[in-house]
Amino acid sequence: MLTVSPIYNLYSYTQGNTMSCQMKLSMFVDPDPAEDELLFARNLGMDCVYTWLTDEQCSSDYLKRLRARIEAAGLYLYNAGNIRLGKSDKIHLALPGRDEMIDQFCAFIEDLGKAGIHTTTFTWEPDQVWSSPNSVNRFSPARHVDLAELYARPWTHGREYEREELWENFTYFIKRVIPVAEKAGVRLALHPNDPPVDGKLGGIACLIHSYADYKRAFEIAASPNLGMEFCVGCWLEGGSAFGDLFASVREFVADNRIFIVHFRNVTDTLPVFTETYLDNGYMDMYRVMKLFCDTGYSGTMILDHSPQMPPAYKGAATGYAIGYMRALLQRAEASA
Repeated sequence: MLTVSPIYNLYSYTQGNTMSCQMKLSMFVDPDPAEDELLFARNLGMDCVYTWLTDEQCSSDYLKRLRARIEAAGLYLYNAGNIRLGKSDKIHLALPGRDEMIDQFCAFIEDLGKAGIHTTTFTWEPDQVWSSPNSVNRFSPARHVDLAELYARPWTHGREYEREELWENFTYFIKRVIPVAEKAGVRLALHPNDPPVDGKLGGIACLIHSYADYKRAFEIAASPNLGMEFCVGCWLEGGSAFGDLFASVREFVADNRIFIVHFRNVTDTLPVFTETYLDNGYMDMYRVMKLFCDTGYSGTMILDHSPQMPPAYKGAATGYAIGYMRALLQRAEASA
């Protein structure tokens, strides 16, 4: 009789390790995950997981224990972040306390390195992700954006901030943290602004909203430790104004600049869009999956936020989306 661990990957047993694509599927887990949550991830066929930490959970001791628990479940903790540090308005806008916040970010990077966690994320969004009220489909709550509504909102930080000012702040930050990241062996994955607009939200210019912005960020850092959290959803929102998604993936994978992929679909390009289930937006997500498979991308692909299902069916939306992603991946591999 076959005996299996309580934490066990159904797919690796039934199919064997036949995958030819180098990328790994990943999903979010709580920073203090229950065993059932890890079992759910394994039974969905996950290779990796990621998490967002509270300040109290950012020490190297806690991170080592968390990593050990996750690895005992047959998973790999690929990346971990801290939203307070990764989306700090003090850092982004050069507010009082900026240097102290950067010091905390550097200490977090060092603790990640000591714990053997080699990737973290950040984004130049001092007000985080912007969304509009969604009255489009009350039966399937989903994030919605209407730029006219967003642009009508008041300033969030008392005045306007221009793009060049933000680039100066980015340069100040990145020059401080990159040497620390290189020494610690930790990579920084930069997420674009969401929504990616060539304008101001709350009076603040959006820093990363195009291919050209990423190129400029990489030139400033001048280090392989700065890369991308390539958000497919943001590129689809921006459309041609963001850049050629397919050509950009080929270039950035070849340059080893994509550390993480966010997999998400939307109804349309800006100025108005709604997030959809993966099979229900304007992009054929098989084309995107095959692109990452064919280019030899070897980082993780994460199910990004998507429409929710009723609370009584906890995990249903995640399971539905992951199953679809696995089907796309298997089809891409079969055609390779």
